[in-house]
Amino acid sequence: MPRLSIVIVSYHSRADLEGCLRSLSDAPPRTDHDIVVVDNASTDGTPAYVRERWPLVRLIEAGGNVGFARANNLGIRATAGELVLLLNPDTVVPPGAIDALVAVLEAHPDAAVAGPRLIDRQGRAELSFGGMIGPVAELRQKLLVVGNDRGLPPFEAIVERLTRRSRIVDWVSGACLLIRRSDLEAVGLFDERFFLYTEDVDLCASIRARGRQVRFAAEVEIVHLRGRSGAGSPGATAAAYRRSRIAFYEKHHPAWVPALKAYLWLRGER
Repeated sequence: MPRLSIVIVSYHSRADLEGCLRSLSDAPPRTDHDIVVVDNASTDGTPAYVRERWPLVRLIEAGGNVGFARANNLGIRATAGELVLLLNPDTVVPPGAIDALVAVLEAHPDAAVAGPRLIDRQGRAELSFGGMIGPVAELRQKLLVVGNDRGLPPFEAIVERLTRRSRIVDWVSGACLLIRRSDLEAVGLFDERFFLYTEDVDLCASIRARGRQVRFAAEVEIVHLRGRSGAGSPGATAAAYRRSRIAFYEKHHPAWVPALKAYLWLRGER
């Protein structure tokens, strides 16, 4: 039985998936592992491509676009590794990175989750962790992310500094998230109310509620191409984000839901 199960959810991301799987194949983790791709009814030929090009990768066809949380759950339930790595198809894994992330969990028995430093192809850091989402924390996170994405020097400097230190955090990005299966099963896997976005924050909140740690590992870097799989359907992506955002506040901050809905209505985001 492989010790590590790598689960990749794909949706219209064949080109990115090729780069991800090639990086895993060219420099495979030393940790005994298997790889599962869960495809959310892509129409770009992804299932046929995986079958033909990557026969050692297990393909699960979800039968429809079931969302990120549910698709990950399908992959998790179909595997048995004691460690589960959730990996976006728009990532490229440098040699040794996954083994280094596994070593982080091995070195910290109190940690259930570890996430790496995410960078783009130019080596610019992404703010891939944060405090528990709430009105104030969400605003701060968005300001830093937007400022960093726009290349504004003060924001780039802040994100660079924040991502250079390993620490215990409230959540790490689901673009690359390593978790112990025992902890994952203890919280019931992903909450499938979250179709797209915030499912990783919610999962980490459930982990922390059991007294377990979530760690950001600055010493491990993964290249993240930042959501190119959703670029072809911005309207649907935005709608999914709104639904997941409301569901998150209904679960964690119910008193703020009326204000959030009013804010979205004023912005025309109903």
